[in-house]
Amino acid sequence: MATGEEAGSRILVVTVVHHPQDSRIWFRQIDALLAHGWKITFAAPFSGYGLPVPPDHDAQHGSGSLHCIDVPRSHGRRRIGAGLAARRVIREQAPHHDLVLLHDPELVLSAAGLGIDHVVWDVHEDAAAAIHVKEWMPRALRPGVAQLWRALERVAERKYRLLLAESAYQVRFERTHPVVPNAVTVPSTITERGWDRVIYLGSVTRARGSLTMIEVGRELRRRTDGAMRLEVVGEAHDPLAATELHRAHQRGDLVWHGFLPSDEALKVVSGALAGLSLLEDQPNFRSSMPTKVIEYCAMGLPVITTPLPLAVDLVRRAEAGVVVPWHDPAAVVDALLMLRDHPARAQSMAENGYREARDHHDWRDGSIVFVALMELMAKDSGTVRATRVK
Repeated sequence: MATGEEAGSRILVVTVVHHPQDSRIWFRQIDALLAHGWKITFAAPFSGYGLPVPPDHDAQHGSGSLHCIDVPRSHGRRRIGAGLAARRVIREQAPHHDLVLLHDPELVLSAAGLGIDHVVWDVHEDAAAAIHVKEWMPRALRPGVAQLWRALERVAERKYRLLLAESAYQVRFERTHPVVPNAVTVPSTITERGWDRVIYLGSVTRARGSLTMIEVGRELRRRTDGAMRLEVVGEAHDPLAATELHRAHQRGDLVWHGFLPSDEALKVVSGALAGLSLLEDQPNFRSSMPTKVIEYCAMGLPVITTPLPLAVDLVRRAEAGVVVPWHDPAAVVDALLMLRDHPARAQSMAENGYREARDHHDWRDGSIVFVALMELMAKDSGTVRATRVK
């Protein structure tokens, strides 16, 4: 099999929903393909997230290159324009690329009817289940839209190749599809933990526990007389959660950093006492491993998690943290103070979690699988030229 470097394989990567510096897209998949010599065109909502469009550049290592295209951002009820813009990009660019990698469910619709047979859909989540917690969609419409999306998934499976971010997603599909789970680049060593900072890392919504986090920040501040604080790293995707977080930040109940690129975010995470994963009991969360749990483990932080099945399995099996009840900020603060007051136990959890991440969730291993899958799909698509002028 020819490698991307040998064949000069070209891939069009498209998102209209995700931040252009999304960890899975930018820091894992694009970095891995660049390092293996792929020529990448990346269409993403740079201006929609307040970012300049990066200039064309070559990979630091290898012969890969990156060209970026700005497309509108799809969010809330403003989605049709972004979908149409993405469709234009796909129509124009797809014939010049060996693969088209889509990262949003709505892009499956954008690509429909274009006669493109070399599309790969990276399935990040259970989109139909997620519809039930979309605050921008009227409640009365959610069940019908979710049912329609299930039908569209089956159509997409027949037309396109799929990658799954979780093996549990397989039950939604008739055929078996390759899994490229979320992973992290595990550092060779971990920073010594402090005791005065607690971290939440990831997108912030009410369904992801924003109200509980705000109460945790307030209670932690009260019970430690301000000696311990909660720091939140991530964008608030719904306006209500953003307003509530902003007010909590102004009151001094927590520190909200907003979105930070993965490398900067992990620097903030490093050295904290523990990491929080307080997602609510929602259908789209039950079949997923919160990536933040893996990230906390990789950075040597004990994990405090609500009882979602995959998170509980990891934390209890690896003895890497504490499981707390749903919507119970007092229990979260109790767990944090226990870790502060029992440093040996906290250190044991940190070391156990680090070993779990290093042995089973290191992107250095996952990237090899991902690139090999992309190379195989490009070859099977029949669009890779035997030679290409570089």
